[in-house]
Amino acid sequence: MSLGASTIQSFLIALLAALLTAPLVIPILRRMKFGQQVRDDGPRTHLAKQGTPTMGGVIIVAGLLIAALFARPWSAEWGLMLTATILYGLIGFVDDYRKVVLKRALGLRAREKLAGQIVVALALTLAAYLLSGRDTSIYIPFTQTEMIDLGFWYVPFVGCVFVAAGNAVNLTDGLDGLAAGCTAIAGISFLGIGLVINNLAAASFSAALIGACLGFLWYNRHPARVFMGDTGSLALGAALAALSLVLDCELVLLIIGGVFVLETVSVILQVISYQATGKRIFRMAPLHHHFELQGWHETKVVRVFWLLAGMFALLGYCGWAAR
Repeated sequence: MSLGASTIQSFLIALLAALLTAPLVIPILRRMKFGQQVRDDGPRTHLAKQGTPTMGGVIIVAGLLIAALFARPWSAEWGLMLTATILYGLIGFVDDYRKVVLKRALGLRAREKLAGQIVVALALTLAAYLLSGRDTSIYIPFTQTEMIDLGFWYVPFVGCVFVAAGNAVNLTDGLDGLAAGCTAIAGISFLGIGLVINNLAAASFSAALIGACLGFLWYNRHPARVFMGDTGSLALGAALAALSLVLDCELVLLIIGGVFVLETVSVILQVISYQATGKRIFRMAPLHHHFELQGWHETKVVRVFWLLAGMFALLGYCGWAAR
């Protein structure tokens, strides 16, 4: 199957799978009372979201899984990306289950959640390093020849990329459609890179990721009928990290996922400022909540952040293309 045909097929299958899976999954989540718990200290407009089914990330993962069944030819790279997505999704699922079903407010302890992500990331990266004999050099965006060979340190480096990406998307998932939309936009940039270098696995996986996110977005747009939960946000972060690994553009991910970086930095700055001075930089972190409390409607915040995501995705692609 040609690169173009495989890409289109993966997109359509994942899109349809997500669109058709959601009407089956959402009623089940509702009947099982897997409803979102809304923070009391958050924007007051979010109180209406209380009880909306969460753990809907299974819809996105299902879209990717079904697309994977038709991936031709199947490859180790497809397997790596899909495995990373599923395993991170499972960590998120356990966290969601403990929060929503077992009524443990914080879900998994922070150290448990982080440990699981680190173990999965290092195992996958080490497997890719040992089994494929892949190059351990990383490319510096916007340069033509600059490459840094990390040697074995490449493994912990990429492990950090996975953990950072998973948690960055998780922090961004706070408004209807925000994380799914930004991930789909980032996926377009990776799709372009995959097509240019003729990487069938990366291109078709990117297309499937875009399709699954758009299918989920139909039900997650404002007012959302389902939330992805940590099940979805961690899975999406791992999917983006895995794509950057396969395409040898780990640092480019920092640019393509610029919105995720901004959200994460806003939280870090808020914590540092409050602990050091007792004062907050933002009215609330992550950053999207700051603009909500400034009076922006939720849909305006999402659209502006989508626009920013598009700009970052284009900038990241240009940074990669400069090589």
